[in-house]
Amino acid sequence: MVPERAPGRVAVRKQLALMLLSALATLCVLQSLAVTSARAPAPAEAPAAPAAAAAAALAGGGARWSARRTLLRPEDDGTKRLPQALIIGVKKGGTRALLEFLRVHPDVRAVGAEPHFFDRNYQNGLQWYRDLMPKTLEGQITMEKTPSYFVTREAPARIYAMSRETKLIVVVRDPVTRAISDYTQTLSKRPDIPSFESLTFKNRTTGLIDTSWSAIQIGIYAKHLDNWLQYFPMSQILFVSGERLISDPAGELGRVQDFLGLKRIITDKHFYFNQTKGFPCLKKAEGSSKPHCLGKTKGRTHPNIDPEVVQRLRDFYRPFNMKFYQMTGRVFGWDD
Repeated sequence: MVPERAPGRVAVRKQLALMLLSALATLCVLQSLAVTSARAPAPAEAPAAPAAAAAAALAGGGARWSARRTLLRPEDDGTKRLPQALIIGVKKGGTRALLEFLRVHPDVRAVGAEPHFFDRNYQNGLQWYRDLMPKTLEGQITMEKTPSYFVTREAPARIYAMSRETKLIVVVRDPVTRAISDYTQTLSKRPDIPSFESLTFKNRTTGLIDTSWSAIQIGIYAKHLDNWLQYFPMSQILFVSGERLISDPAGELGRVQDFLGLKRIITDKHFYFNQTKGFPCLKKAEGSSKPHCLGKTKGRTHPNIDPEVVQRLRDFYRPFNMKFYQMTGRVFGWDD
């Protein structure tokens, strides 16, 4: 006789089989839904979720980010960052021209005024400094220029403390011409100052140059560079020729764009030469469709300086220039 429990075992097996089939069916449905979702076009952005739209745009890369920026809240349109690159000098070398030219590049955002953070305002702290910066998007470079940094002894250590990766740009110019230009600027503000010749020498008879006068001291480039090389390698410092910035602005801007890791967008087509001012001007300035030249304070007429004084200054600067050429690996031609 067959035991009574046999039919019960058959029922259990049937129930288990039905449960297994149900689980398999559910799994198939879920897989089908996943495939359909992956193939389906993206739904329209929900206006109630701008943060999600921003995250999706950032994840999608630069092209989608640019196309969908309008979906972001104004406060999400960029971030204030500490500068990754600085124009640190030199005064009357052409720093304003370089900054204005660079601002044409869509991936460069710069402060217009000189912050003087690392020489005069360091006590205000990095947050104060960051707040001065313009907002930038991912991939853009934040910059500022303060020419006095190059001759400020504390500046290299302070910039290094902010970021040892900071890229530094120095616009240099024939130190004799630079000194005369420096004096000309001061003379325009203070017409009663002594003559250039009297300020140049400690003793005119002996020909001893007064290196304590800032107009002379700034041009001893090799001395100042020694201070910077204690903190930054030469690979992080680019020296721009102030003379070539006038004669070949696109060429010098090409070197700067390469140094900053930017695409060469600023080219010859962006410039025209203004015969009246004797300087190159932008055909279209940042945020404008009109030509733009530097202000009336640029390109002042220099006073006539005694040729003997000019020659003594050239003799004074020559050994410093030679050392500077060796340090930078570039001959600037100031002693030709």
